[in-house]
Amino acid sequence: MISRRSVALALTLAVLSGPAWSASAVKMFDTDNDGTLDLAEVKKAASALFAKLDPDHDGTLDARELRGRLTAKELAAADPDRDGTLTLDEYLSVVEQRFNAANPDKDGTLDAKELNSRAGRALLRLLR
Repeated sequence: MISRRSVALALTLAVLSGPAWSASAVKMFDTDNDGTLDLAEVKKAASALFAKLDPDHDGTLDARELRGRLTAKELAAADPDRDGTLTLDEYLSVVEQRFNAANPDKDGTLDAKELNSRAGRALLRLLR
């Protein structure tokens, strides 16, 4: 039997990973209120999240602190010094790569439709 808690969690995840989350991400992180996110806005949001995810304040995030935002394979690829952690610069590099992947028209901004693409959702995982 499926519990109410499981159903509520599934619905929450569906909402957060769908178009509604893409639109709310634009509203949350769009500091210039132009209806899109540019790389500076995305990096600002990612930097703020990095600080929250680093409770020991050692300036790095390990797999536990990343909490599923990157797979083990993605973490290894993003970790050039192979120390098992990401510095802020390394994290922002991944953010920038995902931003560029989500920006097929290369206009330097992401709208809700682009954020709802597979690449856009991958970027949003780094901002949640």
